[in-house]
Amino acid sequence: MLENINLTRVLFLDIECVSSSPAFDELSDNMKELWKIKSKYLLRHLPKEEITDEHYADTYKQKAAIYAEFGKVMCISVGFITYDENKQPKLRLKSFAGEDEKAVLEGFCDLLNKHYKNPNNSYLCGHNIKEFDIPYICRRLVVHQLDFPAVLQLQGKKPWETQHLLDTMEMWKFGDYKSYTSLKLLAEILGFPSPKDDIDGSDVGRVFWEENDIDRISLYCEKDVLATVQLFLRYRRQPLLEESQIAHVR
Repeated sequence: MLENINLTRVLFLDIECVSSSPAFDELSDNMKELWKIKSKYLLRHLPKEEITDEHYADTYKQKAAIYAEFGKVMCISVGFITYDENKQPKLRLKSFAGEDEKAVLEGFCDLLNKHYKNPNNSYLCGHNIKEFDIPYICRRLVVHQLDFPAVLQLQGKKPWETQHLLDTMEMWKFGDYKSYTSLKLLAEILGFPSPKDDIDGSDVGRVFWEENDIDRISLYCEKDVLATVQLFLRYRRQPLLEESQIAHVR
């Protein structure tokens, strides 16, 4: 199946998320209480009577970003392949990023509506995209009351109706049900450059809230998209892209 997919119709993507507020103590009273409920599992190793607000603040700093109810999308990086006159593939990488989550989502949805609006001839590809990136984006679209592009209208769909979602982590399972396999690990064993060599996921919140370095996070996210493209090419047994074939669009 993969060999039959038109690469020019695949949008590769990755997202970066941060907590909705810089710190636990800046949440509303209601959200503080809801986070305490949410983080009970994260603090299950501690006796209940020993848990303090400091523990809640620490778990919020470390984990809030991964939950769409307590975090937000600050960067969506995408990559798309075209072919030059010599029929050589070229990859263009671009990011929708910033402090205004609604604007980030609107920019991404505008791209989908213009160029990837038909699920029958368009594909979205990412690593763990089905369990993280896509559900997270969709939940945040609801929060901001934004319309869903056709390729993201997934509620109630049967598995065979969502074949336009290509998950490179799922592809590695080959029918197995193993736990998460990182893109970094697959990059190492399949022989292409590891993504995200500047910072890692645990640094994104700090870089966003303390340094406000949006460009650094965007580049970090684009490296993940590039690694996903290389992994997809490995699955198709095609040559990896060289540096001269890759462009970061600003």
